Formats: sequence, structure tokens, C-alpha cells
Amino acid sequence: MTLLSYNTVTLDSKLCVQVTFNVNKILFHLVSELPAVKIQPTAHLKLQVTMALIKMVPVEEEMKRNPELKEADLKMLKDWYEKQPHLPKISDNELILFLHSNYYRLEPTKTTIDTFYTVRTHVPEFFFNRDPLGNKDLRNIFQTAAYFPLEGETAEGYKIIYGRLMNYEPSAYVYNDAIKYWNMSMDLWMYSEGTMKGHIILVDLAGLSFGHTTRLSPMGLKKFLFYLQEGLPVRLKGLHFTNSIPAMEIILGMMKPFIKKELMDILHIHTSNETVKKFLPLDILPNESGGKAGPLRDLHERNIKKMEAHRDFFLEEESRGRVNESLRPGKGKNATDLFGVEGSFKKLDID
Repeated sequence: MTLLSYNTVTLDSKLCVQVTFNVNKILFHLVSELPAVKIQPTAHLKLQVTMALIKMVPVEEEMKRNPELKEADLKMLKDWYEKQPHLPKISDNELILFLHSNYYRLEPTKTTIDTFYTVRTHVPEFFFNRDPLGNKDLRNIFQTAAYFPLEGETAEGYKIIYGRLMNYEPSAYVYNDAIKYWNMSMDLWMYSEGTMKGHIILVDLAGLSFGHTTRLSPMGLKKFLFYLQEGLPVRLKGLHFTNSIPAMEIILGMMKPFIKKELMDILHIHTSNETVKKFLPLDILPNESGGKAGPLRDLHERNIKKMEAHRDFFLEEESRGRVNESLRPGKGKNATDLFGVEGSFKKLDID
């Protein structure tokens, strides 16, 4: 039998995506059947394989969507990141997401890129072991909470990602696993849909209780809110919590030290849909949240099946999309540099 190695494939970029997709499927089977086989793909082909595992919006289409997107800016950004030895290989599609989220400002875009990959490297509880089929903890959280994009958009053209508890028992809720699941849904949505006019996060608090507040930690909230505000390449236009109860006041009190003014300005707490409908059409919500999009469980299970179908994407992204701190110019970073020391929040400098 002849094994085809990534390193032996040399094709033009357009053809390579299709071929490496097929090769990748074969190699995954070979690795599982022959554990002694070691495959060392080049970084460039590894990137192409990852992008082949998810259907992304073509660059040409992104150019049509966004007249502000200039090839010259894309080239300048590519020239910059290729001189950053600690960063992973980044596709043009990913660079476009970063540029768009920063309204095509180059310097802020560079900061977002570095933050995105650095956080994903140093917060393993959110960004490692993201196998939607093989991770038992993920399988458990899939039964506890639902996080998925909604069909439809707001009057402004903003898209919405929705969240809600499925199992109301506080002991079933594991914060780190829930955030890992949320990020997986966001990644799949972000990469497959490409640039959007704006993003809204909507969380239905039905089933929340005071018991859930004990499942949270200031450090866990800080890590997520830092990534959301500084690293996630989206244009966040709203953070909404619906069906709020007094327990949310405790959670909000834990969150506030880590929320910048820009996020606070678009944070909205709702006790009913009467105020929600000012921001988005209620019909696009699941039935259980007062909408007409269909049963919550059906929508949830559809999203889980989509994530399972993209298992290889999550596995490959985890092996590729991380920084190498030993190659970072100057001093390497670690989690303490980013978030401080656990338990020392009174001494932390919050922007």
C-alpha cells in the first residue's frame, strides 16, 4: 500500500483545497486504524485542509459584500502576519473576518488577531478537547444547554446567536463546558457565514436559578468577557438577556468589573419579550421563547448534528490555530499575563 503524505502534494491553491479534503478523510481513517503511522503535515497544507473541512464564503464574494474591503489592505495584513513567527497560518478568509470586525483598520486588526490566537492557546478549558463526538463532557453539556444561530435577522441586518438552558438542574451546568460549546457554535457560524453586518447574542434565562450562580467564577467570566471584547472577530451589536430574574443581578454583579463601556452600552436585560421586540423580530425565536421558529429541541438537535458533521474541522483547527510562544518576538505570554492570578481580583487592573 502506498500512503500519500501531505508533504508530497504540490498543487495550485484552488485545486489543493478539494484534493486535500479527500486526502484528509483517507488519512483520518488510516491514523485510526494504524496508530503507529505518524503524519507531519506542513503548516501551509494543514491550513488548506482545515479550510477544506468547512465551506467558507469565497474571497470574491466577500469583496462584493464589502466595498470597503481592499486587496491592498489584505496584502498588507498578510505581509504583517507572515513576519510573526509565533502565529499560525491564517487563511485569506480568516484575515477578512478580522479586518471586517475592526472596520478595516489595520492596527486594531493586528491586535485582534494576536489576541484571538493567544487566548485560544492559553485557555484550554474553553478551546481544547473540542471533539463533539468523543468528548464526554461536551456530550453532557449538549443535554444541558442549547446554543445556536437563529434563522433571520434584525431590521438592520444583524444576525443572532441564541442560548438557553435545556436542563434546569444547577448541578448539570458546567460553566467551562458551556462556554466551550458556545464557542464551537460561534466558530462554525462565523467561518461558514463569513462577514456579517453585525452580531447579537441573545440568552433566554428561563430555568435560571440562584443555584446556577454558584457554578460560575469571576476568573471564568473574566476570561470569556476578555475574549468576547478583545479577540472575537465579530461586530457585536447587542448582548441581550431575556426572562431575567433576581439571580441575574448576582451574575451581572460578577460580570461588571470585566465589562468595558462599549459592551455595557449594548447590554440589555429584559423581563419579557415586550422590550425584546424593539431589537429583533420575535418570530425568529424558538417556540418556547415566544417565537415561531419551531420547537427548541428540534433546533438544538439540528445544530448538534451540524457540529458532529464538522468534527474534523474542530479537531484540525485545534491542532493548527494556536500560537507558539517560544517563537514570539520578545517575551512569551502565559495565562497569568493575560488574566492575572486566580483569587487576586481586588488587585487587578480592569480596563
